[in-house]
Amino acid sequence: MFENLKFLVVGAGFSGSVIAERIASQLNERVVVIDSRNHPGGNSYSDSDAASGIECHRYGSHIFHTSFDKVWTYINQFTQFNHYQHKVLTTYQGHVYQMPINLKTVNDFYGLNLKPFEAQQFIQEEAGKAGISKPRNLEEKAISLIGEKLYAAFIRGYTRKQWERDPKDLPPEIITRLPVRSNYNADYFKDPFQGIPLNGYGALFRNLLSHPKIDLRLGVDYFEIRDRIPSSCTIIYTGMADQFFDYCYGPLEWRSLRFEWESKDLQDWQGTAVMNYADADVPYTRIHEFKHYHPEREEVFASGKTVICREYSQTYTPGKEAYYPVNNAENNRRYEQYLERAALMPNVILAGRLGNYRYWDMDKAINNSLLLFEQIRETFENRA
Repeated sequence: MFENLKFLVVGAGFSGSVIAERIASQLNERVVVIDSRNHPGGNSYSDSDAASGIECHRYGSHIFHTSFDKVWTYINQFTQFNHYQHKVLTTYQGHVYQMPINLKTVNDFYGLNLKPFEAQQFIQEEAGKAGISKPRNLEEKAISLIGEKLYAAFIRGYTRKQWERDPKDLPPEIITRLPVRSNYNADYFKDPFQGIPLNGYGALFRNLLSHPKIDLRLGVDYFEIRDRIPSSCTIIYTGMADQFFDYCYGPLEWRSLRFEWESKDLQDWQGTAVMNYADADVPYTRIHEFKHYHPEREEVFASGKTVICREYSQTYTPGKEAYYPVNNAENNRRYEQYLERAALMPNVILAGRLGNYRYWDMDKAINNSLLLFEQIRETFENRA
């Protein structure tokens, strides 16, 4: 499998799959893609539930959205998208509110009927009550932006569950801004291009990796085969950077997720794709109901079956999946050490969310891979 191999991609998520597709189609070179899971797609993978026919996102909801024309043009070579526009609701103390915070959220929460210009002034006054000019932590940062009451309702409990830490112990940089809209716009994303792959993410990844020059090997652990890889082979590694270097500078902190699945003999359980739960005493952060992502599948959408999934945030430990980094100062400093180590290895490229220790959306991961490929192409052509 590895004899005379020029390119090995570790990880068949968006980052690895895009780079592999570019190497195969643009350089006409064979590339081996390995993944320890039994399917491609990484955390973006979806497939059809056998009992209901509902397309289920197996690692939490993934809504494709982007402002990059280049990314949208590229990914549409491999799938069509429906016209789904994401909206999120949050439950707090038995009441449902729109998120991000908008004019309806503010009016519902305070029992008011403010106009947009009144709401702007109202939030500014609420935020100013605490007198916080230099926020020292996430809690103070959030209060300085939206006020103590909105923070206590919609941010504090959810953040405790998401990070398993008191918001006072988290750096303010985690919340660079909190979107507060002074109108009734309930769309979660502003990007002009949005949707869900018509045939699901599983089909999208099968198309991405269908080039005859791509050799996809599933259920293969990189650390079990790395001694067999030729020293001249370029390795594009999309896994955890600290693991790649055997944790020589110490482990980076990651967050993980746990999912609890349930099928119900009902047409509709919660009336929306994602319902957040802001109360700290509710152990899960949100519930997904996947049939809402594909209203165009009319027969499945109207059927008397649905699938829901409760999402729990948890600390990463070996054996779990790493979902996103803990980008505090200490972890970022440690990651820089790993990045410097990688720079000394010309045949190793750290890619993707895990390799870059960044919490990227799917389009950012694709864009990064397209940029990385141009660097790979330049190096390859210079060697030729």
